[in-house]
Amino acid sequence: MRKAKKRQIRNRLLRFLFTLVLVFFIAFFLSGGIWVLHPRTWQHVGDLLPRLSQQLPAIQESGAPEVLAWSDRLSRFLFIRRAVDARVQRDDYVPLSEIPVELQHAVVAVEDSRFYTHHGFDPTGIARATLVNLQYGEIEEGASTITQQLVKNLFLSHEQTWGRKGEELLLALDIEANYSKDEILELYLNTIYYGSNFYGIGPASTGYFGKEPQELQLPECALLAGLPNAPSLYSPYVDFLMAKKRQFVVLDAMVKNGYIDERMAEDAKIKPLILAH
Repeated sequence: MRKAKKRQIRNRLLRFLFTLVLVFFIAFFLSGGIWVLHPRTWQHVGDLLPRLSQQLPAIQESGAPEVLAWSDRLSRFLFIRRAVDARVQRDDYVPLSEIPVELQHAVVAVEDSRFYTHHGFDPTGIARATLVNLQYGEIEEGASTITQQLVKNLFLSHEQTWGRKGEELLLALDIEANYSKDEILELYLNTIYYGSNFYGIGPASTGYFGKEPQELQLPECALLAGLPNAPSLYSPYVDFLMAKKRQFVVLDAMVKNGYIDERMAEDAKIKPLILAH
């Protein structure tokens, strides 16, 4: 009898404490404390940690991929901005304000037309790519978003395993939660491989056309936007005809997505391209 009474008192005490904690958190959130749950809040905690040593983006690394401990993977996920800063090369980094809008539109149109509406992955794109690949019986079309490509470029190997794809998805969602769309596009343009040993839009612009990015015209923007899909194949220094065909695909995608009209696309297709070498 006495044990039952003690148990009853203990249960009442636990319920009271639980109610007290619940009321505290509700009051805390209603008074503006909900900011604690926002992902960007935790990035400031990462600023207090020791600075990570600078590393090459994964896309530029040679040899076997680095094997990270689970603690390092968790730290990367929790403090994603800290991890990104350690991987981004700033020597030739070009702010989005110095990258032509035509190039931004071209990349979005051909690589990820729903970039501004999805949250890191595109279910519609995945379904479409699956149908296309089933139709052709081989991989004809990918479904990676710009955000997923950025994650792969910075952190991951190119092995096709469920574990790596799962990590890619989680990091893409993390990137979307902690960066604006413009920041993501800027990072992508500065890390993607454009072929002929040019990483990032700065080296690609000067390497192919002898121009700073802000000087690029629509035909040049369309050609550069088409290279990341298969840089070793579409580089104009490797196969100029293939590069032109890919440029046509990009310009048609820009028309389809409403960035330019047919006349602008046709004018860009026939305008001569003058390469730096």
